[in-house]
Order: sequence, then structure tokens, then C-alpha cells
Amino acid sequence: MKSLFLAAADAVVVLHLFWIVFLILGALPGRRWAWVMWTHIASLAFSIALQVFSWICPLTHLEVWLRKLGGAQPYESTFIRHYVEQIVYAEIPRDALLFGTLIIVTLSLWFYLQPRKEK
Repeated sequence: MKSLFLAAADAVVVLHLFWIVFLILGALPGRRWAWVMWTHIASLAFSIALQVFSWICPLTHLEVWLRKLGGAQPYESTFIRHYVEQIVYAEIPRDALLFGTLIIVTLSLWFYLQPRKEK
């Protein structure tokens, strides 16, 4: 049973990586589908709120909880954690992370506001 919790925690880390990729690149499919655009914009707003208020992402809380249920220390290394967590939990200064997020938000909004080319 413990290994099931650890596998679920690894899956949460991978989901967290996909979330970050969606935050960065979500405007690309968002131009095509309105539901993706609105989900992306809400996700960007949530990301800014996390940083401005120094909140911890709910996915991080979920991962730590699952690892504890699995009997692991919160930051013991596994294959997934070694490679994926280095990306998800990169040591980036708070101001630099907020600045990068604002750049992504600005580029995404600019991308959304561009006139669509008719086919």
C-alpha cells in the first residue's frame, strides 16, 4: 500500500510539471479553443496569486502528504523526483519567478489579443 502512495506522489510531480508547461505554453492551444484560453488565463491568475501571497501550490501539499502516507521523508530521492523535481522545484529567487511569470502572462495576453488570420 505504501508503494501505491509513493507512486501517486510521483504522478503528482509529473502532473505538476505538465501544469508548469501548460502555464508557459497554454496560449498556443488557447488561441484555438476558448475553454482552454479561459482555463489558461485563470491558471495564470492563480499562479500570480500563489507568488504574490507566498502561498504553496496545492500540488506540492498533495505530493508531500502522499509521500508521508507512503512512509517516505518529504524529500527523499527517487527517479522521478531526481529529474522532474529539479525542474518543478528549481531554486529560483522569488522576485525572478514573479518577473518570469509576469512575462509569460504578458506574452500570453498579447498572443490572445492578436487578430486571428482567416483561412
